[in-house]
Amino acid sequence: MTAAAAGALSLGVGLLILAAKFLAYRLTGSVALYSDALESVVNVAGAAAAFLALRISSAPPDRNHPYGHTKAEYLSAGFEGGLIAVAAALILWEALRRLFAPSPLPRLTEGIAISLASTVVNGALGAYLLDRARKESSPALSADGLHLLTDVVSSLGIVFGLLLAKWTGLWLLDPLLGLVLAGYILWTGYGLMRGSVSGLIDESLSPEIIASIEASLVAEGPPFAEIQRLRSRGAGRAVFVEFALVVPGSLSVREAHELCDRMEEAVRRTVPQASVTVHVEPAEKKESVLSIDRRSGEQPGGFPPGMPP
Repeated sequence: MTAAAAGALSLGVGLLILAAKFLAYRLTGSVALYSDALESVVNVAGAAAAFLALRISSAPPDRNHPYGHTKAEYLSAGFEGGLIAVAAALILWEALRRLFAPSPLPRLTEGIAISLASTVVNGALGAYLLDRARKESSPALSADGLHLLTDVVSSLGIVFGLLLAKWTGLWLLDPLLGLVLAGYILWTGYGLMRGSVSGLIDESLSPEIIASIEASLVAEGPPFAEIQRLRSRGAGRAVFVEFALVVPGSLSVREAHELCDRMEEAVRRTVPQASVTVHVEPAEKKESVLSIDRRSGEQPGGFPPGMPP
C-alpha cells in the first residue's frame, strides 16, 4: 500500500472512530469521554491534512519546484500539532467547568465498551501507519500514527479512571481525568510542532547517519585527498547530501567524474534515497592524505575509526 493509500485508510477509519466516540460521550455525558471524542476530531482533521500533504508531496519535481514537493508533509504535521493545542484548550475549559459540579454518569458501561472497541481499532491502525511511515520515510504518516498511539494510551487511561469512578462513586475523577488528558495531548502537540519546524528549517541528518556516511566515503580510499563541507538535510521522504571532494590536480575530468560516481554510490549505501551533490576541488599538496575536514562544515561528531583528526 502506498503512503497516499495509507493516508486515505487512516481518514476513513478515523471517521468511524469519531462517530463511535461521540456516541459514547452522548450516552454518558462524561468529560473524559468528551475529551476522547475531541481528540478523534483532531485525528480525522489530521488524517485529512496528511492525505492532502501526501498527494502533494508525491508530485514529481517541476520547473518551479526543482527539489520536489516533499516538505508539504511537514506542514501537515504542524497543522495536526496546532489542532491538538485547540482540542486541549476545549477539554481544559469543560473539565474546569465540571470540576466544581461533579455528578454521576449514566450508561457508563455502554460508553466504556464503545471506547474500548475504538481503542483497539486505533491501536492497530496507529501501528500500521508507523510501519508504513518507516518504510516510506513519511513525516505525515509518522505524525498520524504517533497521534493515534497517543490516543490509545489516553483512552486506556480514561477507561481505567472511569471504572474507578464507577466502583468508588468518586465522580470528581471524571473532570480530573479531563485535565490530565488536556495536558498530555498538549505535550504531544508540542512534539509534532517541533518535528515539523525542524524539517522546515532544514535540520541535518542525525550524527549516527552522518558518521556512517563518512565511513562509507573514507572506505573508497585514494585518489581523493580530503572531504570538506559535508552537509545534509531532510525534506520529508527526500534527503540531500553535499560535500567538496579534494583530489590531486593531475586527475583528468573523466577520472574525477568516475570518482564522484563512486562517492555518490558510497553515500547511497547508507541513505538509499539521497540526492548527492559533489563539488570537486584540486589539492594544493601533491601527497594524498585521507581526511574529513569539518572546519567549514556543520556536522557534529568525531572522525570515523582509523581516521586522523
